Amino acid sequence: MACFLVPGTEAIVVTAAAVLLKKYEEKKMNVSVSANGADTKAPAKQGFARKLFWLAELLWGGVILLAFEHLWHGEVVPFFPFLTAATEGAGAVAEMLSEMASVGVLMAVLVTVIWVGMVLVSNAIEKRPAPETAEANV
Repeated sequence: MACFLVPGTEAIVVTAAAVLLKKYEEKKMNVSVSANGADTKAPAKQGFARKLFWLAELLWGGVILLAFEHLWHGEVVPFFPFLTAATEGAGAVAEMLSEMASVGVLMAVLVTVIWVGMVLVSNAIEKRPAPETAEANV
């Protein structure tokens, strides 16, 4: 019924944090490094803000898909109180909150764990030495 609200809330918080972190990283990266009298930028690397946007995109995608699915099945309506379970009484509201606490939290945690795996793989790839080109071997 309302399981998409938990990852939706996480998506809002993560998106706000990613935007703030991106601004901070851009301000930090604008400092140039002088080498041999020439100004150069620091080497390009995926910033953590970009990786945090990955999590936000995963969460928003899941939230949109789940909201559409709930709308399709008539569990969400385009008028107040939006969730059909909220109109069915206190027992339905308790069931809805229970579903949010179990299914919603599990979905949010699972998406976050998958994102952590993506970040670990990305960091491992970034740490690998650059492959030598064919011209260097000649």
